[in-house]
Amino acid sequence: MSPLFGRTRSETAGRGRRVMAQVAMVMNLDKCIGCHTCSVTCKQTWTNRQGTEYVWFNNVETRPGQGYPRGYEDQDKWQGGWELKHGKLTPRTGGRARRLARLFANPELPTLDDYYQPWTYDYENLTSAPLGDDVPTAEPLSLIDGRPTAVTWGPNWDDDLGGGPEQLAADPILRKMTEKVRLEYEQAFMFYLPRICEHCLNPSCVAVCPSGAMYKRVEDGIVLVDQDRCRGWRMCVSGCPYKKVYFNHRSGKAEKCTFCYPRIEAGEPTVCSETCVGRLRYLGVMLYDPDKVGEAASVTEDKDLYDAQLGCFLDPNDPEVARDAAESGIPHDWLEAARRSPVHALITKYKVALPLHPEYRTMPMVWYIPPLSPVVDALTATGHDGEDPVNLFGAIDSLRIPVSYLAELFTAGDPDPVEAALCRLAAMRSHMRRVNLGEEQDDGIARAVGMDRVSIEAMYRLLALAKYDERYVIPTSYTTRPGDTGSMDGCSLEGDDLPGMMPESFPSGADAFHASPVPEPAGAASALAGRVNLLNWNGRGRPDGLFPRSDDAAPRQGEDPR
Repeated sequence: MSPLFGRTRSETAGRGRRVMAQVAMVMNLDKCIGCHTCSVTCKQTWTNRQGTEYVWFNNVETRPGQGYPRGYEDQDKWQGGWELKHGKLTPRTGGRARRLARLFANPELPTLDDYYQPWTYDYENLTSAPLGDDVPTAEPLSLIDGRPTAVTWGPNWDDDLGGGPEQLAADPILRKMTEKVRLEYEQAFMFYLPRICEHCLNPSCVAVCPSGAMYKRVEDGIVLVDQDRCRGWRMCVSGCPYKKVYFNHRSGKAEKCTFCYPRIEAGEPTVCSETCVGRLRYLGVMLYDPDKVGEAASVTEDKDLYDAQLGCFLDPNDPEVARDAAESGIPHDWLEAARRSPVHALITKYKVALPLHPEYRTMPMVWYIPPLSPVVDALTATGHDGEDPVNLFGAIDSLRIPVSYLAELFTAGDPDPVEAALCRLAAMRSHMRRVNLGEEQDDGIARAVGMDRVSIEAMYRLLALAKYDERYVIPTSYTTRPGDTGSMDGCSLEGDDLPGMMPESFPSGADAFHASPVPEPAGAASALAGRVNLLNWNGRGRPDGLFPRSDDAAPRQGEDPR
């Protein structure tokens, strides 16, 4: 990756605006069938180790429901994200002084029961049980202590229970809505919401990390945890409003979704995107003005945050933006990828994708296309033509999934952007029905939603027919040095010791959980040796290695040391 990505504001002053690139994702909720393939493949790739039994970097929630961990959206309880205090953006967990005073007592942490008690089954009993009158069973066993356990909660328990009234009542979003909606919700169908780390433009987890282990890569915007710098304070777990940072109880380190950055660097999609059965995920590059992010996150009204974040994004087809991007060090292939980006088209051109909980003020970069599915069935059941554009537009307000519920999820309670997105999707459906049936075209359908025939058919192709290379437009960024013989062969998780522990006998090629694609400088491992693992500290005194040395110049994992 070009070292010009790291230019400072002073270095680019007088050359126009700064431009930065972000790899972002859009998910089409109309296509999610809740098969959990993405969750399983992600877990097999990243969290199939001791200490991460309860961890799902990717999970699929059923809505309405409490989510994973339970009630994570209740920021009055968990104090995640940002808030405005006297016009200044401040982490909800408090300023530096308050966080430092509570460094060893952090009450806003989900317990294992808030996630779920992980379990497996005693499959051996099925084959080794002695002969008897009863059929042997595979009892559930705890993955924490190996003892028999009772299964009382899971990563998608809302789906397992079929949305019972007792569980729905605990949905933080549903509690904000009217009593009428809550009482009628038993008649509504449930939809699925896949979630990963949002890799935000204004990540609160990075802001509250005392050791500086959490960081956002300047070249592609991916948020990572430097395992060597992490001290296990777990402030990042509290600070993340989406609760997508986890604590590995064996290594004493924080871990999170890496956006499969080794694959992204090679121009390949994330594992969850690659294996998605419904092909609902899109990956691409967004260009944005970093100087506008703080201002956008600080707007007074929560309902203005969606438009404010849209104002941060830049049009890669604008010649001035292209010039500023080149001066900011954005490589040409990244600029070309931004022009072909399906994410840019869905977010800023067609405006059918919306951010998840913008009111947290983290400026999330995983966006969602709201589900439209029930509107046609609802109209057809009443004897009307469910595909007629007049009927469709008029029925948006009476969806079985209330627009107000979707607005609380995606636009901080403002129904207008949600209705606009649903109307565009309905118009696309109505227009393409006429095309497929050979009926006379009505350009008024597209004009009614601020589009034309060409753009509405292009949106249809992207949402319904897009091929692999159209859904995933990712420029490569993997770099090697002359004479590199592949010292990173193998997996960093194959060794006996956990990543970030840095023992002297650490095998070559297994030096860190977030391993750099380029060789580390000589002496980097020895400089990190001897640091304190908090799980082994008795809490007395100030042992050497408790805090990182100020002269520690080793590059962060995942960064080019150049």
